[in-house]
Amino acid sequence: MASSSRNSNSSSGTTPAAAAAAPIQNSSSEDELLQIQRKRKRMESNRESARRSRMRKQRHLDKLTAEAGQLRMDNDQINASIAITTHHLLGLEAENSILRAQVLELSQRLQSLDDILGYISTANLGACEIDELGGVRIASHDPFLNPFSSLGHHVNQPIMAASDVFQY
Repeated sequence: MASSSRNSNSSSGTTPAAAAAAPIQNSSSEDELLQIQRKRKRMESNRESARRSRMRKQRHLDKLTAEAGQLRMDNDQINASIAITTHHLLGLEAENSILRAQVLELSQRLQSLDDILGYISTANLGACEIDELGGVRIASHDPFLNPFSSLGHHVNQPIMAASDVFQY
């Protein structure tokens, strides 16, 4: 509209009032052009800002994805370590159980041997001696109380057991 009125004023004779109105119309069209340019510039700036924002968001997402992958690998390693440690623990518990049973059995055997030694020493009224190594020696020379005396001198040695006798 403004351009059509401007063309009509230019082609017909312009009056001074019309000539004064023409710069106002020109300045309003220049303002419109400036506004359009500003709008385009603002839109372009917004597009660029949105592009940078999307790129930052993508970099952040990539970083989080990589971190999640690393955490999964760490978690898998920890789970494997837990499995190995649990397996080792079960083996140690089984071994400990066996050792406890052996201790109980050996304690019972020792108690039985102590009971036998106590019976022998009271029945023989001191005919039995325990030497410094814990071995038993028959002190009596009576063949009834000491049936092994006739076998010779080496029989009166202490009774000892090797450590491998008690292996299971």
